[in-house]
Amino acid sequence: MQIRVPAIPKYAATICKNADVPHGPPDHGRLPSADDLLILLAVGRTGRYNTAADDLGINHTTISRRIAALEASLGGRVLAKSGNGWELTARGKDALAAAENIETAVRSLMGTDDEAEGVVRVSATDGFSAYVVAPAVAQVRRRHPGISVEIVATTRRASQQRSGMDVEIVVGEPQVHRAEAFKLSDYHLGLYASKDYLRDNGVPASIEDLQAHPLVYFIDSMLQVDDLDIAPGFAPSMRESVTSTNVFVHVEATRAAAGIGLLPCFMADRHADLVRLLPSAVSIRLDYWLVSRAETLRRPEVARVVDAIRTSTTEQHEALLGKR
Repeated sequence: MQIRVPAIPKYAATICKNADVPHGPPDHGRLPSADDLLILLAVGRTGRYNTAADDLGINHTTISRRIAALEASLGGRVLAKSGNGWELTARGKDALAAAENIETAVRSLMGTDDEAEGVVRVSATDGFSAYVVAPAVAQVRRRHPGISVEIVATTRRASQQRSGMDVEIVVGEPQVHRAEAFKLSDYHLGLYASKDYLRDNGVPASIEDLQAHPLVYFIDSMLQVDDLDIAPGFAPSMRESVTSTNVFVHVEATRAAAGIGLLPCFMADRHADLVRLLPSAVSIRLDYWLVSRAETLRRPEVARVVDAIRTSTTEQHEALLGKR
């Protein structure tokens, strides 16, 4: 599931116009071009030439050429290849700070100093995307129509290369380098079954009784997050019923009486036809973490989206813990 509302910051038009203007040969004595610094800003925030080129409306070749010109004027590398992305060098971080000052000045000149704008890319799990991130970014859009948000719904580990995402929300504390990570909230999973299923198959009264029932959960061989590999711990004898990489499929299959689902409480508790089973015996506590580059978090549009996500998470704290 992907929600995309594309937009390009207004100041990017200036970059696009000037980036292809021929410059003289690299000169270690000349001042760095403001356009080149703003291009570095786009690459530094996304970690990818192609993504930065798309955001700025210029081509990959121009990005590469202008970064090379900036490195020539500064007398050293500003970016270093890392996996499938680019990381800022120490010199690049200094240049990025200067680029942020230029961006602030341009926004102020254009009368947008208090109005953040630009595209923010967020990756999060399916349920969290729908019930926490989506309402949060809707609030941001109402207050700041210049901000557009792409939500990529996926359940995976935090990327080591950031892979074009501005913000990643993952299950379990991530081990990342060159990025900031902070905990958003705990959340609970529990066992649920539909009223129809329980009428036809009986209500399990203990953990031992579960072995007579099929389980609705993730596809074991495709599960990328170790923290979610939890079903064998409490019900090793449960046979699989319907499995999927998408938690909304888990919920709907459970509602359709496919078996007993191991579901996030904040999703299952929304449905009156689902009954929670053995809550005192099976209540699994996991946590959501937010990951982003430090330089990305300084972008006004990203800061507003992150603040909104944190607020939305706090507002839904009780639901996330299965307390309502």
